[in-house]
Amino acid sequence: MTNSLDYEIQPDAVKELQSSGQIVLLDVREPWERETARIEPSVHIPMGDIPARVQTIDPDDYIIVYCHHGVRSMNVTAWLRQQGFDKAQSMAGGIDRWSRVVDPKVPLY
Repeated sequence: MTNSLDYEIQPDAVKELQSSGQIVLLDVREPWERETARIEPSVHIPMGDIPARVQTIDPDDYIIVYCHHGVRSMNVTAWLRQQGFDKAQSMAGGIDRWSRVVDPKVPLY
C-alpha cells in the first residue's frame, strides 16, 4: 500500500477487507455511542484521546477509522495521515451507513 489510498472507503469494501483479516477497525466515537452500537472486532479510542494514545496504534497497520456518520473519522484519518499513518482510511457514512448497507443487526441511533 502507498500514499495513493483514498481518504475514504465504502462500508461494503470494509466488510470484504474485514472478512480477510487485513484491517484494524478504529472506533473514534464516545463510550456511550459504542455501548449503543459497535462493529467487532474493533479498537476503541475516542477522537479526543487519539493524540495521547497514538503510540498504541501501529503505523504499519491498515487502519479503517469509523464514527457515527463519517465526519469525526475523516478528521482523525487526516490527522493520522499527517502523522505518517499512510494506510489510514475513513469509513464513508460511518456506522450509520454500515447499519443500513452491510449489517442491519447493528442498531441505528
